[in-house]
Amino acid sequence: MSNVSSGTPMAASPLTRAVLEIDAYAAGLGWDQPARLFALVDTARLRTDEPELAAQLGLDDGDATAPLTPIEQDEIPAGTPLDEFLATIAWPGAVAGCAMTVERLMLPPSAESSVPDGLDEAGLADWVAAHPDRQEVRMTVAVLRDGARDSALRLREKDSPTEVLTGSGLVPGLAEALSATFEA
Repeated sequence: MSNVSSGTPMAASPLTRAVLEIDAYAAGLGWDQPARLFALVDTARLRTDEPELAAQLGLDDGDATAPLTPIEQDEIPAGTPLDEFLATIAWPGAVAGCAMTVERLMLPPSAESSVPDGLDEAGLADWVAAHPDRQEVRMTVAVLRDGARDSALRLREKDSPTEVLTGSGLVPGLAEALSATFEA
């Protein structure tokens, strides 16, 4: 487990701050990384309930830390589809939310009309990978138990903190899958 920290806007909501912290952490690792899963815990509660862990994560300075602390979880098993993996997750009560970073290839909406008919999932992935207008994107999606959600998108070709798009509805499918991990 590792704590994620960076300089994020103080005016942002706690969830947006967490998403941007995780995005910055993932950016520091570079591209071509596996998907990563994070627990989001209430920083004040972590300091009270687990002071040794909070100190280990550098959270003993109460004034300078964000309200939510992202804690990276164990590596996602290689070759396991994300939806199947997420279906196995059950969070303890101390976890306020969760987040995930995933890299994918994306096409502009104009390419949708040229998708060949009859492609299976693997064929579609190959077609997208070969498309000249494809974009590599890193998606960071976070959800809270109360249903709040936020996302950050970073294009590989515009890999800069000032070029990160944020919003609650950018990656609805992944947000739904993460929310389902709290419904067990």
